[in-house]
Amino acid sequence: MSRIGRNPIAIPAGVEVNIDGSKVTVKGAKGTLENTFSPEIKIEIADGQIKVSRPSDSSRHKSLHGLTRTLIANMVKGASEEFYKDLEINGVGYRAAKQGGNLVMNLGYSHQVIVPEKDGIRIDVPAPNKIRIHGPDKQAVGQFAAEVRGWRPPEPYKGKGIKYAGERIIRKEGKTGKGK
Repeated sequence: MSRIGRNPIAIPAGVEVNIDGSKVTVKGAKGTLENTFSPEIKIEIADGQIKVSRPSDSSRHKSLHGLTRTLIANMVKGASEEFYKDLEINGVGYRAAKQGGNLVMNLGYSHQVIVPEKDGIRIDVPAPNKIRIHGPDKQAVGQFAAEVRGWRPPEPYKGKGIKYAGERIIRKEGKTGKGK
């Protein structure tokens, strides 16, 4: 049995879970999430917990078991709390600002990079070199953070660019000039 898949998911107060066949809808204070899972995996609510079980020990059912349980747990957590990604900007003249619903960044290009907010994703800029992306959907938050980071990934010589908070950039030494 899957060690992750067999763990029940506790439903916190203020979160409502509806299961309609293989479709799961989670409503909470931070938003509403819904997803459709494989009909082969059995999802049920019992005693204030969500339990996921599989019909057999085939390789396909084993992999779907843990995946389904983890995705549902992320939906429940996102509806009650929120997921976030912090980004840091390093470089002379590199900065970010929030204008209306857009993230405006100066990243060393001849123009400003303007990234609009997406549905369910919110952007905060607590400092000119820090960006916080948050929302209830873990996958959407991570994807949006990767798209923002993709505008200027950190380079290995000086470390300039946009990086995740806590990300370690492996630095290179650079060229050394030979004597004349």
